[in-house]
Amino acid sequence: MTEIKRIEVGPRMSQAVACGGLVWLAGQCGTAGESIADQTRESLRKIDGLLAEAGTDKTRILNTTIWLVNIDDYDAVNAVWDAWIPEGCSPARACGESRLGGVGYGIEIICVAAVI
Repeated sequence: MTEIKRIEVGPRMSQAVACGGLVWLAGQCGTAGESIADQTRESLRKIDGLLAEAGTDKTRILNTTIWLVNIDDYDAVNAVWDAWIPEGCSPARACGESRLGGVGYGIEIICVAAVI
């Protein structure tokens, strides 16, 4: 039987769940009210930490979904993303516009990575 590892378990959700060589991360947001670039950097910092705790890193991300409150922030987010993701390690990625679950949040990043 494959073990399920839950990371940062809360009453409603875990921040990450690893099983069968994969880890699924819950949506990661930065600090509400900060600039979109700062929120993006904070989201990616959280992703780095969760991936490390799961035993992997950003070079093993398979899929990413990015939700923006304002699609006009796309270029600013990409500038931060492009500096963060190593060359040759770009995952499959989607980006769309959506309302998020809290006031002041501009971005939420969700990803799935291989744990090898």
